[in-house]
Amino acid sequence: MQASGKNAGLGLALVSACAFGGSGVAAKPLIEAGLDPLHMVWLRVAGSALVLSPLAWRHRDLMRRKPLLLAGFGLIAVAGVQAFYFASLSRIPVGVALLLEYLGPCLLLGYIRFVQRKPVTRAAALGAGVAVVGLACVVEIWAGLSLDPLGVLLGLAAACCQACYFVFADQGSDQGADVPDPLGVIAFGMLIGTLVMTAVARPWRIDWRVLAGDAVMGDTPVPAPVMLAFVVLIATVFAYMTGVVSVRKLSPQVAGVVACLEAVVATVLAWVLLGEHLSTWQTLGGALVLGGAFIAQSSRPTPPAAADPAVLDRETTNA
Repeated sequence: MQASGKNAGLGLALVSACAFGGSGVAAKPLIEAGLDPLHMVWLRVAGSALVLSPLAWRHRDLMRRKPLLLAGFGLIAVAGVQAFYFASLSRIPVGVALLLEYLGPCLLLGYIRFVQRKPVTRAAALGAGVAVVGLACVVEIWAGLSLDPLGVLLGLAAACCQACYFVFADQGSDQGADVPDPLGVIAFGMLIGTLVMTAVARPWRIDWRVLAGDAVMGDTPVPAPVMLAFVVLIATVFAYMTGVVSVRKLSPQVAGVVACLEAVVATVLAWVLLGEHLSTWQTLGGALVLGGAFIAQSSRPTPPAAADPAVLDRETTNA
């Protein structure tokens, strides 16, 4: 993670996408074994908060400098995204739930255009349209919404929370020298998300017997604590850490596009490990959603960057 250069950033972004993609595949057997989806979210967020608590202490001044940013990040970008996502995948296939969540970049464009009233490129609008067509294929709308309607709505709610995540990231990155450390924001986001999810999930009602036994992944029984440890350490802490570093080495736009591979990874893992199969139309729709997210995210307007003296020197020399 200390390596430099865009190649290192790209590698970390790919690793992060793979780690995030395994969260649903590991969590769904625990949910099917009897663990409530909200309890699964609480265990994931609380476990991550415990692991990241040293970072929160190190960046404790953020509570004074950026209280609203931390509150919004913890409530929506941490608790909201994960709660709606896990509730969605408990009713529909993992890959479909994640594909619905990845409409977030397209919803973000709508926010930029109609709320912030900033121009959006034609390519970005095209990407949003492609993603909507893909969504229609994923839910097979011509068959009367063959998927669980509530599961689809929960997936769309996760997409809205994901769009809010990018809005919060924008607000935190345009403060000049007062840019908050992203690792500190993540750590406090997990802590605040834990407080929120404690009130919502009521963890004292968790059936701990589920975690003391096995969960079935496909046809193979796996110890539940092993799956939970994977969700917390790999699919959350490690995924967030590598993702943040990749954004620093690349750019939010490029890292966001690479992160779309999370949906592909999750779908493949669900097919291999859980035996979940998508129809031809759903597979095509998934490809369209990912393609639309790619176009929309890569075409997102970005603020003009400050001039780099090294670049100016090269331009002067070439002139």
